[in-house]
Amino acid sequence: MKKILIVCGNGLGSSFIVEMNAKKILNELGIKAEVAHTDLASAKTEKADFYIGSPAIVNNLVDGERKVIQLANLLDKEELRKVLEENLGGE
Repeated sequence: MKKILIVCGNGLGSSFIVEMNAKKILNELGIKAEVAHTDLASAKTEKADFYIGSPAIVNNLVDGERKVIQLANLLDKEELRKVLEENLGGE
């Protein structure tokens, strides 16, 4: 099972909302994945298959190994659905 980590600056409001949206979308798509949210500092030490967040945040996680997914609008459910389908649709 893939692990998705939703990342924001403080790991509170926006990442929690995106986590809830991601879980709902994955359930609708019939895709099983572990989804959690965290702050940027913690994300740097936590292992995940995908790191999702705004460009300003997740660009700090780019290291050549992490799969970083940027969302232009964290609250856009259609954009989130698209990236989840593109990256996990074949799971």
